[in-house]
Amino acid sequence: MIRRLIALLRAARLALHIGYGLTLAVAYPWFAPSIRRRILQSWSAGLLDIFNAKVDIAANDPLHSLRGGLIVTNHISWLDVFVLNAIVPMRFVAKSEVRRWPAIGWLCARAQTLFIERGKARAAARMNVQLVGLLQRGECLAIFPEGTTTDGSRVAHFHSSLLQPAIDAQAQVHPVAIRYQDELGARSTAAAYIDELSFGASMWNILSTPELHVRLIATTSLDACTLDRRNLTQAAREQIGAALAAADSQNFHIALTPAQQCDINLLTSNR
Repeated sequence: MIRRLIALLRAARLALHIGYGLTLAVAYPWFAPSIRRRILQSWSAGLLDIFNAKVDIAANDPLHSLRGGLIVTNHISWLDVFVLNAIVPMRFVAKSEVRRWPAIGWLCARAQTLFIERGKARAAARMNVQLVGLLQRGECLAIFPEGTTTDGSRVAHFHSSLLQPAIDAQAQVHPVAIRYQDELGARSTAAAYIDELSFGASMWNILSTPELHVRLIATTSLDACTLDRRNLTQAAREQIGAALAAADSQNFHIALTPAQQCDINLLTSNR
């Protein structure tokens, strides 16, 4: 009962926050770029605060100082966009369906999200030309090359065509791993937007979660000038997968009791 009441109170705060965002969004495109970045970062951080979602990222993580290039990341939730924007304001490439989401879709459009129509070659070609121009001007862009969301337990296939603009613009590619977890560090699916789950149901799941942590791990940047599209895509996917596997392994050992850890140490030493 108390948990449901807290979720309802959060929902009321969320409605006010979205209303505030809709008001800002009316004039947002006409603000100076520096002001737009501050608004986007502040509003995204406020949204995470309502969800009691805490971003776990090292103080010296290179993501903090990132100002340009193509961010490539695994995709778990619609919340991913706001998690990243709370750290570094950026423009996203999203599927055209996002534009139809209630309120959030319009906010994304006003925040200059770039919408791509899947399965339309000409639309994709036009989008790539636009992305190349933005990267050459030093903008920070983000893509989800999986093309869909997962529960976070694995990294799905990457669509290499989405990385072509980085090669054409000779830009840096920054693979970033996203991992949702609970307060103890165990992987959480509370934010996962998968299968037949509706947007409203997904939002309620997050509102009903007492505390949510999101771990961001920036891996080594890749120089698109030195790799072809296939190898660039493979390298980005492997780095993200390795970062998530390391986080899972680290949490596994932290969760062990001293007796269990002793048993593992004995087994290892007897090999």
